[in-house]
Amino acid sequence: MAATDLCWLPAVDVLALVRRRELSPVELVELAIARAEALEPTLNAFVTTTFDQARAQAKSLEAELARGGPVRPLHGLPVTLKDLLFTKGIPTKGGSWIFADRVPDVDAPVVERLRAAGAVFLGKTTVPELGWKGCGDSPLTGISHNPWKHGYNAGGSSTGAAICAAAGIGWLHQGSDGAGSIRMPAAFCGVFGFKPSFGRVPYWPVPNNDLISHIGPITRTVADAALMMEVMAGPDDRDPTSLEAAPEPYLSRLEADMKGKRIAWSADLGCLRIDPEIRTICERAALVFEELGATVEALEGSPWPDPWPMERCFYSATYAGNIGPLLDRWADRMDPGLVALTRDGLRYTAADWVRARQQRAELYDRVRALFERYDLLLTPTLSIAAFPAGRLIPEHWEQHPWEWHRWAGFSYPFNLTWVPAATCPCGFTAEGLPVGLQIVAGRHRDLEVLQAARAFERARPWARHRPPLAAG
Repeated sequence: MAATDLCWLPAVDVLALVRRRELSPVELVELAIARAEALEPTLNAFVTTTFDQARAQAKSLEAELARGGPVRPLHGLPVTLKDLLFTKGIPTKGGSWIFADRVPDVDAPVVERLRAAGAVFLGKTTVPELGWKGCGDSPLTGISHNPWKHGYNAGGSSTGAAICAAAGIGWLHQGSDGAGSIRMPAAFCGVFGFKPSFGRVPYWPVPNNDLISHIGPITRTVADAALMMEVMAGPDDRDPTSLEAAPEPYLSRLEADMKGKRIAWSADLGCLRIDPEIRTICERAALVFEELGATVEALEGSPWPDPWPMERCFYSATYAGNIGPLLDRWADRMDPGLVALTRDGLRYTAADWVRARQQRAELYDRVRALFERYDLLLTPTLSIAAFPAGRLIPEHWEQHPWEWHRWAGFSYPFNLTWVPAATCPCGFTAEGLPVGLQIVAGRHRDLEVLQAARAFERARPWARHRPPLAAG
């Protein structure tokens, strides 16, 4: 098989070749490194590469096989890590000059688990400064480019992870999602992204952002995401919010019938602006589930009040508390939007926060009630397609110094309520830019989201589509 074809092969198929000794960890890693080196000048997906360590890891894993040792779940598979995740001895800069020299002395639990499973780390992928926005640029690393169109936004904050997935650089990519940060870049880059139920994958050190950040996979196929989830999920006492349940056998239970499923569809959640072209593409995609035997019912009006005022309090106040004291020293080297957001957060009081917490509890009750009536909810992932990089908001939308969230309003309600949500590639705009369909289920029903995504993937395969900047 040609190297170019191998880089697009699903991880589950690559691992089958490793198990049959038809492909070695060293060959895999050299292929991924060569591809990263060839495309990085165009895409800017990495802030730190660990190629020497990757080669050493691959040789060690290959020696294990030569000694007759067992094949690990991810034996020799090249993986990327997001540059907000702590990695022992490897910088975690967070896209910020503030932390440009930070080298943690601990690994996050998912790093330990991926390594133990035989994953080989290619490096740390780019993020907007401290993960604050859904755009792929930072003061530290500059602009990261969408593989579908150079000079276009690749989304954030798991920017480099989605770029690598779309460009065939490695096979599995770790992301995190506090307001859509897995789903936004995955949708912009035309790949699959999964935000599991809160606590399904332990996150430590625990982010100080009122418990909204979820760790999950960004991959080219649903099966690869299921494989990664089996390795990452499960309790860890360092994260007091991690769920006690062991990981489900996501991969072996992925195939499921959609017949009889009750599915709700909403093009705007009753309160969101959406570009007409995106609405049309996603509505057509939602109807695919009727072809699969499900009942798809359009929701009338809004299933809950607009959560943005509450989210604005949480979002800006947490940044104010975490980095507000650093503004005097660092503001001139920070993203201006992040500075404006942080200063906005300084106006909130403790009483405002308490009121927002009550509104969040009420939102959860409304979301929970929806999933008592329906098995799944379908929405567009985003209100827009990718737009020129360097902008915070598309030119045809109302502008604001920092408030980008309106074009991502389908994402953050499901961070606030801790339920699982995925984005599936579902079509392209007339300009050739990817569009994502969001699939949501009730809390702890992660497998149902993956099964629905897999059913949609079977009906409308997307992995054969390759972005122009990385297709060759």
